Amino acid sequence: MSESLVKICGATFPGANFFSALPLIGTIAAAANQAPQTPNVLTPSEIAAGWELLFDGKSIEDWKASDSPGTFSVRDGEIIVHGPRSHLFYLGPIHQHKFKNFELQADVLTRRGANSGIYFHTTWQPTGWPNDGFEVQVNNSHSDPKRTAALYDVKDNYAAVASDDEWFTMNIRVEGNHVVTRVNGNLIVDYIEAADWSAPKDHPGRRIASGTFALQGHDPASETHFRNIKVRVLP
Repeated sequence: MSESLVKICGATFPGANFFSALPLIGTIAAAANQAPQTPNVLTPSEIAAGWELLFDGKSIEDWKASDSPGTFSVRDGEIIVHGPRSHLFYLGPIHQHKFKNFELQADVLTRRGANSGIYFHTTWQPTGWPNDGFEVQVNNSHSDPKRTAALYDVKDNYAAVASDDEWFTMNIRVEGNHVVTRVNGNLIVDYIEAADWSAPKDHPGRRIASGTFALQGHDPASETHFRNIKVRVLP
């Protein structure tokens, strides 16, 4: 008489040995549930929640670089930032590249000594450090003590919240005059702009308004990678 077979999670077990195989089945199921998401591709649930990709993993044709365009390149589904000072502004069609209330998320990887940043509420300019908007710092080991997820020169963070050579997820949420930054889900900055806010002398454009996003190329010694850059507009 042939032995019955049980198939679970793609694996087949003799019926008589099914219960003894339960620990292995649990391991297989857990591994399936933890399978990494394909980079630069939205899941059905993300699409339903209103997320949109700003980078498709193939090109930066919807972005425009200032100063030194060669600082930015695309390889293996990542935007690689490595070269002289330059800023890569999103000028694509999503919401006419003008965002006020939003949630932005990106995966980031820094090499040793790298300094970079993500600007929001900024505007295109051909040269120099962006005059408008806020910079969310990307820095895990650079000599500048202001670390990742700081709202640079507005509400700074001096604690290391991520490590070089490891991907981490940066989340920036802006609603009205409220800005929140998170790294890997952990709250780093919670900032509310006061009605009588006076911007820093060196950064008079650092006030909540609306605008686009920009990635920072800080200096030739810095190398930073970005992927899974996505945004959703909030009411």
